Amino acid sequence: MLTKAPKGTKDIFGPEMNDWHIVEGKMRALCEKFGIEEIRTPVFEHTELFLRSVGDTTDIVQKEMYTFNDKGDRSITLRPEGTAGVARAYIEHGMHNNAQPTKLYYIEPMFRYENTQAGRQRQFHQFGIEMFGSYSAALDAEVISVAYSLLEKLGVKNIELRINSLGCPECRGKYNKTLREFIGGNLEHLCPECKQRFEKNPLRVLDCKNEKCKEIIKDAPSVLDCLDEECTAHFEQLKNILDEMGIKYTVDSGIVRGLDYYTKTVFEFVTTSIGAQGTVCGGGRYDNLIEECGGAKTGAVGFGMGIERLLLTLEAQNGKAEHKRVRDIYIGSIGETGFVKSQAIVYRLRNAGIGADCDTVGRSVKAQMKYANKIGSRYSAIIGDDEVANDKVSVKNMETGEVSEIKLSEIENFIKNI
Repeated sequence: MLTKAPKGTKDIFGPEMNDWHIVEGKMRALCEKFGIEEIRTPVFEHTELFLRSVGDTTDIVQKEMYTFNDKGDRSITLRPEGTAGVARAYIEHGMHNNAQPTKLYYIEPMFRYENTQAGRQRQFHQFGIEMFGSYSAALDAEVISVAYSLLEKLGVKNIELRINSLGCPECRGKYNKTLREFIGGNLEHLCPECKQRFEKNPLRVLDCKNEKCKEIIKDAPSVLDCLDEECTAHFEQLKNILDEMGIKYTVDSGIVRGLDYYTKTVFEFVTTSIGAQGTVCGGGRYDNLIEECGGAKTGAVGFGMGIERLLLTLEAQNGKAEHKRVRDIYIGSIGETGFVKSQAIVYRLRNAGIGADCDTVGRSVKAQMKYANKIGSRYSAIIGDDEVANDKVSVKNMETGEVSEIKLSEIENFIKNI
C-alpha cells in the first residue's frame, strides 16, 4: 500500500495542475474585484465546532466526519466544510470590530468519509465565500453574483440558479409542524434514516436521495407558504435585486441544503453535464451561526463550490484542455566547459524572467535537441569550448530553423527583444 494513495484521494500534477491554476487564478482575481480577502483556517478544528454549527442530524456529522482523539485526548475533526472554521475565526479575532461587512474567501481541502464517485472524493477542494455583518438581501445577492460571475468567466454552460427561503427559526418551526402532518401518514414507507430525521428534523427528509422517499415528499407543502411578513419581504427583495442584476433564477421550494445552520435564503447552481451530481455550487444565509458559536448576533451569508466537480463540468462541456509545455530557450552543451557554462547562463536567464532550460542529465547533443523539442522550446543554442572562448553562440529558431549568431554575453537581451 506504500505506492497507492488512500481511497477517495488523488494526486494532482502535470497538465491537470495547469487546469487548477487557471481556475484558482480566476477565483482569486474575481475576489479581488469584489473586495473579498483570503483566509486560511486550520485543516482540523475541535469536533464540538462542527457538532454545534453543522448539526447533529446531518449526514456530515452522523456518517462522514474524520474524527479522532489527539494525544491530549481532545476530540479533533478534519474540516468537512469551510463555513464553521471561518465563523470561528471571525469570532476569535474580533473581526466584528472592523468595518462591515467582512468579506472572506478560501480555497482549501475538505474531508468527508463517503462513497467515492465522479466529482466526489474523501479529500476534496472547495472554493468558498463567507460575508458577515449584514442582514440585508443585498448581501445575499452579492454572494450569489460572485458565483454567477465566476461560472460565467469560466465559460460554464447550461447552469441554472435555483433559490428558496427557509425563513427564520419561527417560520421553520411552523413549517416543521406542517411537514410532520404531511409526512406522518407515510412514515412507515420512509427509509430508516428519514424515520430518524422525521423525529429530530423533518426538514432533512426533503433532502433525502432515496427514490421512494423522494416520491413520497414530491407533493409536500412549500416552506414559502409558512414565511412570515419579514422573511417574505427579504425573499422578495432578493428576487428584485437579482432581476435588476439580470441574473436569471428559478424558485425551487424543494431546496433545503444539507446543513442545519441555514436561515432564509438558500440557493444552488445546477448543471446536467455530470449526471446525478449536478450541483456545482450551493450556499445561503446563516444569521444564527455566529451567535451559536459564542459571538454576537451577526447576519451572514456564503457559498461553497467544489473545485473537482467544477473541473469535471468544464471537461464534460468543453473536452480536455490542451496544455503545451513552452520554454523560451534551451541551452545545450558540449564538453565540461560548455556544461558548466550552460548552467550559469540558464540561472541568469531565469532570474531575468526568461523561461530557460539546460541539460542536467548528461545527454548527447542529439538527445538534448530532442528534449528541447519535447519541452516546446522556442529557441535553442549549443555551448562548447569554442563558444565560451570566442564569446559567440548560434541561436536557432526551433520553428523556422533560422539561425542568428550573437555574443554569448548578449543572449539575455536577444531573447528579451524577440
